[in-house]
Amino acid sequence: MTPPPGRDPLPTCVDGLELLPEEYLATVRDGLDAALHGAGGGAAGAAGAAGAAGAAGAAEASLSEAHLEAMGDHVRLLLAWNQAINLSGIREPGMIAREHVLDSLTAIPLLRWAGIDDFVDLGSGGGYPGIPLAIALPARRALLVESVAKKARFLATAVEALGIGDRVAVFAARAEILAADPDHRGRWGAVVARAVADLADLAEVSLPLLRVGGILVAWKRFPLDDEIAAAEPALRQLRGRLVAVEDVTVPGLEDHVLAVVEKVAETPREFPRDPAARRRRPL
Repeated sequence: MTPPPGRDPLPTCVDGLELLPEEYLATVRDGLDAALHGAGGGAAGAAGAAGAAGAAGAAEASLSEAHLEAMGDHVRLLLAWNQAINLSGIREPGMIAREHVLDSLTAIPLLRWAGIDDFVDLGSGGGYPGIPLAIALPARRALLVESVAKKARFLATAVEALGIGDRVAVFAARAEILAADPDHRGRWGAVVARAVADLADLAEVSLPLLRVGGILVAWKRFPLDDEIAAAEPALRQLRGRLVAVEDVTVPGLEDHVLAVVEKVAETPREFPRDPAARRRRPL
């Protein structure tokens, strides 16, 4: 990305960037155990054989110092780029630690229980939850989907700077385009999404990407009953079913939940519809 006149180029590595303050490190350490062990059993039970296959991985839910350093380097890049590009409205490192890093990691237990090692992150933005999840699982392959070009460029820069470009890619277009590609439709074990859309709309763009038995993990907040009820007709048409709503126990995130939808059969080919059609006629 070419900087405006008088502005320094945006960094492509962490060399020379400010170190993270102790507040960031303390917040991550204080919430890490709750993030890595607070969810997963309910979704695993619902997922049947997939949950059994991932049980050993869930039992080993821990992160090395190298994992934590990589996640911190991602934050350092985010803070540097955020001075020029609005990647996140949260700019204070301690808040980023809780609201982005720990919040992303809350899906680790259920993804490990379900035996997931490949996923798509829809609307990845600044790389949450996709980059922390790719580091922590660790993912065999992951795809960060972001239709805003400047955000996609940051994601590509971060992936290369963190040394995970061999297994994490960036797709700079809308999810509907991805779902029409036979290399991606029905090929993924999970789709993850934070603050992207209501559950019905999110399911329409996510379930076509999943293989049968795959899961959509949606970051939501209480209260959720009305949204779930409204989504049930859409889930039936899309061949999905809600299998769990997992509580989050990280201090400060207690109103957050993870809604888990399993794909139980092939999604009809007419889905997903384009955004205008979805707005005119919600499922």
